[in-house]
Amino acid sequence: MSGTGGARPVDEGLAGQTVVVVGGSAGIGLETARQVRAAGGEVVLAARNADRLKRAADELSPLRTAAFDALDTDRLERFLHDLPGLVDHVLVTAGSPSYTPLDVLDLADAGRDFGGRIAMMLAAGRASREKVRAGGTLLFIGGTGGRRPAAGMAVTGALTAALPALTANLALEVAPVRVNLIAAGFVDTPLSASLLGEQLEARREQLRRTLPIGRVVGPADVAALALHIMANGALTGATYDIDGGQQLVAL
Repeated sequence: MSGTGGARPVDEGLAGQTVVVVGGSAGIGLETARQVRAAGGEVVLAARNADRLKRAADELSPLRTAAFDALDTDRLERFLHDLPGLVDHVLVTAGSPSYTPLDVLDLADAGRDFGGRIAMMLAAGRASREKVRAGGTLLFIGGTGGRRPAAGMAVTGALTAALPALTANLALEVAPVRVNLIAAGFVDTPLSASLLGEQLEARREQLRRTLPIGRVVGPADVAALALHIMANGALTGATYDIDGGQQLVAL
């Protein structure tokens, strides 16, 4: 059909498409890969933890895997450049929030946390110009928590503000590849469990009581949004919140 610019209509879904998931061995990345496979797509998985990556590969039969730290931008660009042919979508979920109060903050660590995340997105954007088909998607995962100032949130708050602007600018420079950002609130993932430890169940219960949706957001919720953004060829340069209404209530 003329005028589509090479983008596939939403109702075609992801059947026959290839999705690269960086951070695909656990949590949101793994669940997104599962939903892509269920929708008839193929996946390429990359993750830092080789053991978890192998377990994910045993489950999902990806086209290929690679174990590396996505904050190593040279390695990330090389990984994407070395993929055979074009891919349809790239999802980057790598990175974790920093919740360090100022009086104990290591400035070198803070610089790496902030600069490393920005550089990772820039590297993915630069590589995607050559490796993602026209109308395909480069999709990042960020967060909403840093929108509320609080002790220990300086680095995370700065990233929360910066990532939508970076996404919008990349959408212009990487076009016709589409670039979008998912900003998630609390998601019940292994990362959340590792950060909260013994406080995890109390946090879950608090969210069940206070969120307008009456339940905790899970990886499947975020993955479903990711698949929609990939399939909908009209979406680019935008940030999509998914937090169950967390920003609407006092927690």
